[in-house]
Amino acid sequence: MTQAAGEAPKRLCYVEAELLIPQDARAPGQVDVASIFAEHHVGLVRLALIMVGDQATAEDVVQEAFARTHAGRARLRDADRALAYVRSAVLNGCRSVLRRRATVLRRAVPYEPPVWSAESAAMLGEERREVLLALHGLPRRQREALTLRYYFDLTDQEIAETMRVSASTVRSTITRGLAALGRVLGEES
Repeated sequence: MTQAAGEAPKRLCYVEAELLIPQDARAPGQVDVASIFAEHHVGLVRLALIMVGDQATAEDVVQEAFARTHAGRARLRDADRALAYVRSAVLNGCRSVLRRRATVLRRAVPYEPPVWSAESAAMLGEERREVLLALHGLPRRQREALTLRYYFDLTDQEIAETMRVSASTVRSTITRGLAALGRVLGEES
């Protein structure tokens, strides 16, 4: 079906139509996924990159988290906690990727850490690379807690909401993670 010049399209897809609705005309309390995406996309990709080790997979994980959040936004009861929900979705996506990798690698060649590009290696100092390698050697929960605390500057409560654990568990996990990093890096406490 062709359109005459100057005619508006007869149908818009659901997402396009929704994006055209003014913010104040939407249902009260409905999560604005587009604004969360605009404000936090880059930071969430960085979080996923630290967790999974490669840019393309990190971007895929974040994109999937936002797509699922957008699809289920009507079920989100508290718009103020939407960012914590998206962070949790990103962490869960990273866990899934790492589980799939572990399954594949158990059957294949032993795991080799991702190779940093020459450009990245030149930009990162030796000390920072050592810390990142040591961070990758930590257990998943410690790595996540330390990343959320020191990379994203989240409070104990925000980390607890993201990881879905108690605030006291966050504090003890961070303490154990810092001690383990100190041992690996040969620092005295």
